[in-house]
Amino acid sequence: MRSYKLVVVSNRLPVSVSKRDGELVFEASSGGLATAMSSLDQPERIWVGWPGIASDDLTAADKRHITTELAKHDCYPVYLTKEQIELFYEGYSNDTLWPLFHYFQSLTRHKDEYWQAYVSVNKLYSAAVQKVASSTSSVWVHDYQLMLLPGMLRAAIPQSAIGFFLHIPFPSFEIYRLLPQRKELLEGLLGSDLIGFHIFDYARHFLSSTLRLLGVSNQQGMLEYQGRTIKTDAYPIGIDYEKFKHTLSNPETKDAMSSLSQHYKGMKLILSVDRLDYTKGIIERLDAFKCFLDTYPKWRGKVKLIMVAVPSRTDVGTYQQLRDRIEQAVSRINGEFGTVDWTPISYQFQNRPFAEVVALYASADVALVTPIRDGMNLVAKEYIASKQNRPGVLLLSEMTGAIDELPEALSINPHNTRSVAESMNEALTMNKREQQRRMRDMQRRLKSYTVQTWGREFMGDLEATAHSRGKHYRKHMKGEHRNEVLDAYAKATSRLIILDYDGTLKDFVASPRALLAKPSLKLRRLIKRLVDDERNHVAIVSGRPKKALDKWFKGIDVTLIAEHGAWSKYDGRWSRVESGFPSTKKKLKPILEKYVSRTAGAEIEEKDYSLVWHYRNVTPELAYVRAGELKRELIHAIDDDEIGVYTGDKIIEVKPVEISKGAAASELDAIYEPDFTLVAGDDYTDEDMFRELAHQAVTVKVGPGHTRARYRLNTVAEMNQLLEELSRQKNN
Repeated sequence: MRSYKLVVVSNRLPVSVSKRDGELVFEASSGGLATAMSSLDQPERIWVGWPGIASDDLTAADKRHITTELAKHDCYPVYLTKEQIELFYEGYSNDTLWPLFHYFQSLTRHKDEYWQAYVSVNKLYSAAVQKVASSTSSVWVHDYQLMLLPGMLRAAIPQSAIGFFLHIPFPSFEIYRLLPQRKELLEGLLGSDLIGFHIFDYARHFLSSTLRLLGVSNQQGMLEYQGRTIKTDAYPIGIDYEKFKHTLSNPETKDAMSSLSQHYKGMKLILSVDRLDYTKGIIERLDAFKCFLDTYPKWRGKVKLIMVAVPSRTDVGTYQQLRDRIEQAVSRINGEFGTVDWTPISYQFQNRPFAEVVALYASADVALVTPIRDGMNLVAKEYIASKQNRPGVLLLSEMTGAIDELPEALSINPHNTRSVAESMNEALTMNKREQQRRMRDMQRRLKSYTVQTWGREFMGDLEATAHSRGKHYRKHMKGEHRNEVLDAYAKATSRLIILDYDGTLKDFVASPRALLAKPSLKLRRLIKRLVDDERNHVAIVSGRPKKALDKWFKGIDVTLIAEHGAWSKYDGRWSRVESGFPSTKKKLKPILEKYVSRTAGAEIEEKDYSLVWHYRNVTPELAYVRAGELKRELIHAIDDDEIGVYTGDKIIEVKPVEISKGAAASELDAIYEPDFTLVAGDDYTDEDMFRELAHQAVTVKVGPGHTRARYRLNTVAEMNQLLEELSRQKNN
């Protein structure tokens, strides 16, 4: 199987397969997503997804025929059984994720068999993508049915560029936290390089959830996770604007518009077009229309609500009940207000041809779009695109993503029945000049940001983000680079090995207390093995106090640098840098103590030459707020340019500016004059060492984040493995 430059993945393919009279039938879709993908300037593209037919109904020959035929349309199928469709698609996707993400938690069903099917089907998609993608491919995954897929692909093809776009809302943390598999889904999404949402609010909710559930913070939408930088952003999907504009001149559309004009002559038309779904606010819309007729009797006999409901999930009980409620409400309103020659509501439960839908848009005086919750809502945009040189008013729910782009619409709260009724009256009485002004402004905006623009912009950002990650990955010490380091070490006659401790030799612990952070016996043996090589000079350069380092490395002839360089122990004796910090410490300590008392889980670590406020055990969102407050207060309280406030890994530290690991590393280099130097560290304090010894040292950053270091290792375990390899090198 060949590899493609771009792999698009969605639950459904843009080509549907069915069986009629025992024969396979292939039908192309003309949806917005298919339009967006077709506009991308990437000839080597393939689309992976389910073809719409259960594999139970297919023979081996059928599958071969489908795969061959779909290849002609640049598609590759994922075959699902009826049980998988029921549990994965109808189950976890639409009975769990769909209602919860739309804030209908009372309709959400949590079943273990749903989740197991969701995991297994995402694995099937992953296996399919791996057949058509390589490390040089870009993979764009779409929507809530495949939220685990980016993580699976990252594990399987780690160098590929992976993007994900969510086409529905991402709920607030208070709603999202109700999901039992909340962490697993976030971890799946974080396999991406780029995660896109329709509007900033959804991105903000996602970032809040990653912070509070995984402890992963962000800087302006950029997350650091497992040694990678992940970008999140808003990309409001548009429509194929020119398609709607050109369809207005089609004969079928003109005939339909003429028919509507004759049939509803002298009548004001209010139009609503929706897929039958409880998120669309159809019942609430009918309540508002009834209130409108009650409140404004002058419109009786002069206005018509044309309501088109596109069939959806008609075999699901919840949707069958919704349809019954809608039809009953329509009957009640028509029965109460209708006359011999006037029926208030024309209800159509059917799919309409595209030309007829455009004709309805163009003819309607008002479009009534009232979802309870909607990721974007393209009906609103389609109505605007169809109103070329025609007046019209859009009533748009403030619960849709589209409201941010269409401020000229009349914003409504679908739950406020009386307000919606008043807005209908306002729309019907608005003067034509004002209608056309609003419509022109919205049309100008939609024309400039179409679905094609949306697709190209997302792919452009994905390529840029992946390129940045590629540069990051190229720093990883692997292959020939690792061999070069090992070879240089073996050839050297005098070696200097400078090592940070926490986050470099030892994983971070929950508390700064020394007992929890002491080195393991295995680590002590590793350091001793390095020290025992007569050509090695090993230094532990740490922010830890000298008492802890002395205790931990007792009996090992290693140079110790404590408190970032404030204390040094070369030949069995400690020496210190002179500083006036102890007097400043007395003034600042009460501020840190105040924040400890206000913040459950926070701790103070007091050293001779620094004060550290630790918040590793604080609830992530509270920690983010408190750390910012504390840093501002400390900066305000310090009137000495020689004292700095620094942000580290879950810490705020106050220490003298003159004391740095960089100065300590430079001094070590001057003392030993090595012909091989290795410097390793994980945080901002170690960047000073990387800078000072950039030209003569092998510098290694452990963990994520921007760095001056030449190489990168992702974990403490990887760093210890490198030291193990060095300790076993035979001298050349």
